[in-house]
Amino acid sequence: MPAPVHVSTHPLIQDKLAKLRATGTKPPEFRALVAGISRELFFEATRDVALRPVVVTTPLTSTTCHEVGEKIGLVPVLRAGLGMADAMLEALPEAAVWHLGLYRDHATLKPVTYYNKLPAKPNMDLGIVLDPMLATGGSAIAALDILKAAGTPKVKFIGILAAPEGVRALQEAHPDVPLYLGAVDSHLNEVGYIVPGLGDAGDRQFGTS
Repeated sequence: MPAPVHVSTHPLIQDKLAKLRATGTKPPEFRALVAGISRELFFEATRDVALRPVVVTTPLTSTTCHEVGEKIGLVPVLRAGLGMADAMLEALPEAAVWHLGLYRDHATLKPVTYYNKLPAKPNMDLGIVLDPMLATGGSAIAALDILKAAGTPKVKFIGILAAPEGVRALQEAHPDVPLYLGAVDSHLNEVGYIVPGLGDAGDRQFGTS
């Protein structure tokens, strides 16, 4: 059995997705919406992170609390994943960020790696690949291949929108990797874009085309 695919039904995420899809949403609001959705998905994806006890002195006494006991690495796929990573760092400033540069060749729809500065063994217990769009799945699969080859103990994927084709491809390539998604759309069109989708997430975040 493949790892689960968690598709959010949270009303606040659904509300943000409606605004994110709209063609009239300008880059500043688009970035804020990506950040809001990403933070909420991040909380879901880290629900099972291990804790360790820590003694805290309050204004009244000392008490035993808990803090995150694992080293978490955020792995945004450049460039569209950057807005997701920034939002998650607000929730967990101690997380490391390991950038991966991957782009999809528009002729072959295959991923091409152009930037990878991960050390031979990155210092993280959990690596989370971040990419707003899981279309064909090629970039996500390549990023997960890199993390696993580096010996990362646990890996997950967080995306905002996915196509069924991308979900299937990722599960076939990495059946042990859980997916956390804002929505799964209808299909890919003939040039590999998610339908109904939201267009190019990188261009819409950064005002380029």
